[in-house]
Amino acid sequence: MGKAQNHHDGPVAPLWVRRPEALHLVAYAVAALVFTGQIVAVILRGSDWPTALSVLLAGGGVALSWWRPWAGLIVASAASFAVTAVGHDPLSVWMMAVLVLFSTTLRGKQPLAGTAVVAAFFLGAFMTVGGFRGGAVVGAAALFSAVAGGATGAALRIHRAHWRTLEERAESAIATREIEATRRVTEERLRIARDLHDVIGHQVAMLSMHLGAAEIGLPEDAEPARQALVSARSSARTVVVETQRILALLRIGDDVPPDEALRPTPALSGLEGLVASFQSVGLDVRSVLVLPAGFVEPSVGVTVYRVVQEALTNAYRHGEGPATVEVRERDGRICVTVENRVSEAPHGSGSEGGLGLVGMRERVESSSGRLTIDTDDGRFRVHAEFSPLGAAV
Repeated sequence: MGKAQNHHDGPVAPLWVRRPEALHLVAYAVAALVFTGQIVAVILRGSDWPTALSVLLAGGGVALSWWRPWAGLIVASAASFAVTAVGHDPLSVWMMAVLVLFSTTLRGKQPLAGTAVVAAFFLGAFMTVGGFRGGAVVGAAALFSAVAGGATGAALRIHRAHWRTLEERAESAIATREIEATRRVTEERLRIARDLHDVIGHQVAMLSMHLGAAEIGLPEDAEPARQALVSARSSARTVVVETQRILALLRIGDDVPPDEALRPTPALSGLEGLVASFQSVGLDVRSVLVLPAGFVEPSVGVTVYRVVQEALTNAYRHGEGPATVEVRERDGRICVTVENRVSEAPHGSGSEGGLGLVGMRERVESSSGRLTIDTDDGRFRVHAEFSPLGAAV
């Protein structure tokens, strides 16, 4: 039994599972061929009317079972009495009854009850009006043909139900993955909005303040310079307005808890608290934090904080043993390294880590940094480098 993948990355059921009516049509087509063959044989042999009537009774049972499965099954099976009583070979009637039984159980009817009905009629005709004609071989054939018809229909119905379960699970997994992706994107969007407010909003406010101070300190005859400063302050106010508009768009659907609203802005100075927060939930973190003494662009500080946060989150969810964190300045660059051993039994969903790493890479690139992710010898390593001033590295 082969498996394929559709555009939803889920299992594709065989055609007969997706269109079970095809099996019913095949069963009834075979029964119709058997019936037609028997009618032709009756005509060619010049058989008497009781023989023709017994074959017509079996065919009527097959037709009736299309609308009334149980009634048709009983009529087709009971025809074995008639055909055996007239001395005709009951094999063709058995075949029609078994095909009706197959279709009936495939529709979900009770296989044991259907098999018992057919077997009772077959063996009853064989042992009564048939006088055990043909011996034990014929009796066994009657019994096992009934069992085979019922078991085959039931087995295919169970197999079809199994495929439906697989498809439902695949659809559920796809929906869960899409919801998780949307949630992660929303979280990153809101995080960017907060960083935008904290970093750019602060810098623009400081710029406007310095421009105002410069305007006050100008001599009275420096009118052109004064006009230039007034224009610059107006531009700064425009930037603030546009930033607020962008923030409003990014924060659509943002339900910020009170503790989140009061949380301090992520920065290099918050790395020790970040490490401590992961240690408090059971992650063994061994950190070396040697922060730069000089000026660090606020956006770079935010990115360093987020890289360490995401890397430790992945270590907690998907790693085992201690995680090492190293943040230090080397050759005029801020170097961040987080390393942990990969667990064979992850603590959480595997889809979140990939989305988080994508967001981490985008964030590092937005700060003109460089990110390297390695997985060697069962260890996961994240290394990022930044210029303190936000220049390309």
